[in-house]
Amino acid sequence: MPKENRDLKKHAYDIIKDRLINCIYEPGSFLNESLLATDLGLSRTPVREAINRLESEGLVKIFPKKGIYVTDIQLKDVLQIFQARLEIEPVALRMAAPHLPLEELQKFQNTFMQEFPDMQNGFRLDTAMHLFIIEYCGNHYIIDMMHKLFDDNTKVVIASKQNLTQIHDARLEHLEIINALIDKEYDKAQELMRAHIETCRYAALNYFYSMDLCSTSTPETYKSHLDKSSII
Repeated sequence: MPKENRDLKKHAYDIIKDRLINCIYEPGSFLNESLLATDLGLSRTPVREAINRLESEGLVKIFPKKGIYVTDIQLKDVLQIFQARLEIEPVALRMAAPHLPLEELQKFQNTFMQEFPDMQNGFRLDTAMHLFIIEYCGNHYIIDMMHKLFDDNTKVVIASKQNLTQIHDARLEHLEIINALIDKEYDKAQELMRAHIETCRYAALNYFYSMDLCSTSTPETYKSHLDKSSII
């Protein structure tokens, strides 16, 4: 494949993937290949190839003669995302902790000491901090897996916020984690990370369970379902 064609395919892939992850193309909606190509100012070939790759990654589903379905967020996906984060991310932090550059930690510390100008910037910084720590764990399998996981995590959190859910403000929790890492209190940082992920998990599940159950459940059964998710 000529380099120019590869570049166009990657360009289309990067833009469409970013819009899918950030819910610009809303979960559960349909896209049109021709309209996508027009919007991106590209021919249909690189767009089609990008969509095929995105389908293999589970972000879209192609339905012939109907369109490109943007994969919806299922409750089981939310459960599995946070199950993986709870099991892996504190361990990755403990592996990374001795290798984290102090200067970068102090930059995050200064940023988290300030109020975020808006929700979107706050969430991007949140994700950047988590991936910064993971990048230093020294295991490329964990790093690759967690990048994929955070793509899905981003989609979950943004979808929840777009639906006007009250998502936990984690700024101070991030600051506590960074402070513990700067002070070389690695066990404390690991436990703070676990508690932070658990709080985020509860906030996300609170939204998705309410959407799934509110029409049929009493408050008692709703709380029961949410509590049971702790052991999944």
